[in-house]
Amino acid sequence: MSEKKKKLAWVDRTLCAACGCCLKVCRRKALTIYKGLYARPDEARCTGCGLCAKECPADLIAIREVEA
Repeated sequence: MSEKKKKLAWVDRTLCAACGCCLKVCRRKALTIYKGLYARPDEARCTGCGLCAKECPADLIAIREVEA
């Protein structure tokens, strides 16, 4: 039996400008701006829907599969 995979948002922290565009579209409020530096997903809230990735003007958010 294969392991169940969960999808989560992943942010490139080195390039994120903390613009907040992703926060505005997240229905589950799963993203926060960490110390004014970058967007940080909350793994407990994120469902990996991809809305934040589509909204990011710099294309710095990806949806990745992780072990559940």
